[in-house]
Amino acid sequence: MNSIIDFVKQKRKELNLTQVDLAKHAGVGLRFVRDLEQGKKTLRLDKVNDVLALFGKEVGVIDKGRVE
Repeated sequence: MNSIIDFVKQKRKELNLTQVDLAKHAGVGLRFVRDLEQGKKTLRLDKVNDVLALFGKEVGVIDKGRVE
């Protein structure tokens, strides 16, 4: 999860957006953006994707390889 946190913070700062700006542009609440950037363990994936969509990204399934 830390990679999503770092990605969102970095992109927000690159675009000179405040958390308020990010929330407004993504259509989510300020509390959600704060929770996301602080690493809250339980977040709605649809809202995470709303934020990531601003940067042309979305949460998806990746193959980490099978360990046997």
